[in-house]
Amino acid sequence: MPNLWDPHSGIIWTTALVTAFLLGMIHGVTPDEHTWPITFSYAIGSYSTRKGMVAGLTFSAAFTLQRAIASELAYLAFDKWFTLGSKVDYVVYLIVGVAMFWAGRYIFQGKHWHLSLRKKSRAASKSADPGITRAPKPWMPLVHGFIAGWGFGAFAIIIYTILAPSMPSALWGWVPGALFGLGTTVMQAMAGALFGWISQRLGLPPEATEKVALVTASRTLTWGGVAFVAGGVFGLALPQLANLTINTGIRVHNLHQIGIAFVLVVVTVMGIGLTTLVQQTRYWSRQQKASPPSVMPH
Repeated sequence: MPNLWDPHSGIIWTTALVTAFLLGMIHGVTPDEHTWPITFSYAIGSYSTRKGMVAGLTFSAAFTLQRAIASELAYLAFDKWFTLGSKVDYVVYLIVGVAMFWAGRYIFQGKHWHLSLRKKSRAASKSADPGITRAPKPWMPLVHGFIAGWGFGAFAIIIYTILAPSMPSALWGWVPGALFGLGTTVMQAMAGALFGWISQRLGLPPEATEKVALVTASRTLTWGGVAFVAGGVFGLALPQLANLTINTGIRVHNLHQIGIAFVLVVVTVMGIGLTTLVQQTRYWSRQQKASPPSVMPH
């Protein structure tokens, strides 16, 4: 059986390939700041099970390409650059945060983009409709996937320092990263389909469902982007504090320790994304009850 927790150097290359794929699946299903916030945003914004799966596949395809490239670089002994570890991760946070913010602002074209998560009175409920929205471009998850793939963590370290160097030649150096990405793709496609299915099952007319989905995607990307930029700045300015973690005792990567990465996932997906989804669904449900069946407010 492959050692998924602590594989050692000198591992047989066939075992290394199996290990890479299985680690990718674990990476795709556990809370990860490099995948979940973006997959959630684009899959919810698709308001379709099929399109949600496509969003997960699109993001993961670019992620897989990046991991394959980085895996080959690691085999070719460029892995010293990767040992910068958390510093690189914090820079990636900054870049990903800016890209998320831009994507969120692209989806939302209205004038009011404040974060509204508190319960509002019926008299103030009009402010819950943020204005004009538009669907994200199909290539946006590709950009995010390629950028996010350069982030670091336990999985990346295992690939770059143990699995890639175990390959028999440079022709195989990229394969561990590619298989890791494919393992992630399997789980992210399923997650994307689930998020898209959720947005389809809101019990609202198509126009309102589209509005809820796009507003949720926009706010998740916009304010998630702010959170990522803040995390990157915090990590670069105060690395000793940013690197503090709480050990959970769970021997599964991404669940073993709670730190800034886990906080970013919780804040973005649960604090912003799911809260906005609930708030917007309630708002449009009230609008549906208050309006004639054939008329939905825009």
